[in-house]
Amino acid sequence: MPIDRRQLLQTGLVVLSLGVSHLARGASMLAVRIWPAPDYSRVTLESDTALKTRQTFIQSPPRLAVDIEDMELNAALRELVGKVQASDPNIAGIRVGQFSPGVVRLVIDLKRPIAPQVFTLQPVANYAHRLVLDLYPSQAVDPLEQLIQERVMAKAEPAPAPSAAGQLPTPSPLNDPLGELIARQGLPAAVPTAPSTPSAPPLLTPSTRRQGFELPGAEMDSPNHPPRAATGKSTDRLIVIALDPGHGGEDPGAVGPGGTREKDVVLKIAKLLRDRINASSVNGSPMRAFLTRDADFFVPLHVRVQKARRVQADLFVSIHADAFFTPQASGASVFALSQGAASSSAARWMAQKENKADLIGGLNLGAQDAQVQRAMLDMSTAAQIKDSLQLGGSLLREIGGVGRLHKPRVEQAGFAVLKAPDIPSVLVETAFISNPQEEEKLRSDAYQQQLTDALLRGIVHYFSRNPPLARNRAM
Repeated sequence: MPIDRRQLLQTGLVVLSLGVSHLARGASMLAVRIWPAPDYSRVTLESDTALKTRQTFIQSPPRLAVDIEDMELNAALRELVGKVQASDPNIAGIRVGQFSPGVVRLVIDLKRPIAPQVFTLQPVANYAHRLVLDLYPSQAVDPLEQLIQERVMAKAEPAPAPSAAGQLPTPSPLNDPLGELIARQGLPAAVPTAPSTPSAPPLLTPSTRRQGFELPGAEMDSPNHPPRAATGKSTDRLIVIALDPGHGGEDPGAVGPGGTREKDVVLKIAKLLRDRINASSVNGSPMRAFLTRDADFFVPLHVRVQKARRVQADLFVSIHADAFFTPQASGASVFALSQGAASSSAARWMAQKENKADLIGGLNLGAQDAQVQRAMLDMSTAAQIKDSLQLGGSLLREIGGVGRLHKPRVEQAGFAVLKAPDIPSVLVETAFISNPQEEEKLRSDAYQQQLTDALLRGIVHYFSRNPPLARNRAM
């Protein structure tokens, strides 16, 4: 059959016009989000295709201008202006407009000098292409000074009353080891206004932390009762517990059938546990909790470890809520690091799932120190794993007294967040958020309180048998 030349030309014109229309449309903005935090503020632009940008940072007054090519101003972009919170510690406001045909300009007005990081992320999980603007303060927040600030603020408020299930002595206001810590650091008693970033602390293996101490030998009367007063030597210094609420910000973690987000419930549990720890002591030594995140923002896995080491934490407890493909799975679990193979296929699967947090949350792989920080995560030690298993056992026994256990023993796998070489570290899966009944428990104030009391008893029991070594006087 002969080809109609006129029909062929018409078909070509249609194809050409469709191509021009598609090119003119450019990328479509799907969503915009802002995540404010003292550590840094993040602006995320999600689009159907990868965005091409040019950015310029102006120092006085501090502001960041970002030009987005092949983009037309739309309602989603205009929403950015109203999403800035007055409490945002870094962003004063955002202006957006059509700078030129096909170019949208964002101008982010800043409250203080920042070191911006602008990068793109490929589609992952439920996200399409993302353009990420991370606005880090030029003078980074020091986790140690943050801990001191929390202590100073807490002194102005009455400590929460301990529950009947875990009555523990509180630190004496006349003998505050944190005050001694402040003096040794040469820091002012008031809240610092311009924190600096310290270098990582010297390596102390878990075994050397206990040298020269007799084990108190305190026993637990039952899973629901605190340990009796220990008779061993006191460390006579502040005991620091790093609490790590999983996920956050761009990474919601698992989501239950009722819509409960893992990142929200584990942050609430971590804050409850922080208050209980701050009102408690072991063998006369007060304890202080440090949160790797205290709001809804993303923290890369290696930064969580780095923060714990900078405050010279004695323990690291990462808090999560489990999820599985079927709603029948139930019970709490405790995991420690494994230098070799995982203790089970389920533990290996769980570690792989949790280690994907950096991909979902949005790690800037182009950061200069990313390779250095990731190398640090490989410095696991046999002594750390041994102490982590002891800590995990103490926690598992207490959790089993208030709820169902998924496994009766501490599981092991290659969790990146547990690889601090000098801090006993465990990951606690509080329950299966994918189970409707356990999701309801996780949302219950009563269960959250029971769980935090159990975790506190497990921590106290661990220290009653493993008192930490006194820190170097020079810090």
